[in-house]
Amino acid sequence: MKKPIIPAICALIVILLFATAGQAQSIPKVSVEVGESETPGDLSVTLQIILLMTVLTLAPSIILMVTSFIRLTVVLGFLRQAMGTQQLPPNQLILSLALILTFFIISPVANKAYNEGLKPYLAEEISKEEAYEKGLTPFKEFMLAQTREKDLGLFVNISGMERPNSSDDIPLHVLIPGFVLSELRTGFQIAFLVFVPFLIIDMIVASVLMSMGMMMLPPIIVALPFKILLFVLVDGWYLLVKSLVESFH
Repeated sequence: MKKPIIPAICALIVILLFATAGQAQSIPKVSVEVGESETPGDLSVTLQIILLMTVLTLAPSIILMVTSFIRLTVVLGFLRQAMGTQQLPPNQLILSLALILTFFIISPVANKAYNEGLKPYLAEEISKEEAYEKGLTPFKEFMLAQTREKDLGLFVNISGMERPNSSDDIPLHVLIPGFVLSELRTGFQIAFLVFVPFLIIDMIVASVLMSMGMMMLPPIIVALPFKILLFVLVDGWYLLVKSLVESFH
């Protein structure tokens, strides 16, 4: 039976906390106390708490940057612009659809990270360092599979690091921007293919109206019903979602 999505997403958040808190530190117990610090360790724990709270605030944005959310939002945004429906579907609906599809696409990766990293750690079968490495590996594999070598090489050169011998040698601060750049490029490529049929309809309608002398009638108003009709007849939502999901496999 398939694992639920919630534990999988929690696994990614905990892995991000491990990465930020550092491998040599343990996860602190959160408590609030007013008083003077007697030992340097008290200050260290306080700083860890502040760091973890900061990561929790940024966790949603970090998660979206290492998943399929970028490509999905770019394509869906271009689709609305190509159809010329202004604010329909609304931004909330586009983001919600992209988020749901992101959960669907990333759930096998997150489940693998949960089963191999977080779950054994919670059962005290492995150390925090092992949980961090095993939990992070599925996400690195996912990002590497979608990242172009050219984009990855760009940030390797900018960072000044030596050429990595394997994927294990690529740090997150190099992999994530390379992944984001590749996702933007792929999203724009798919958006171009989505845009072309609607552009052809706009050109045909504009030519017909000009030949009929209807110069004052906006072509976009006349073309809109035809574009919606075309999208419905070809079952556009099914084809688009199918193509987007399969593009990650």
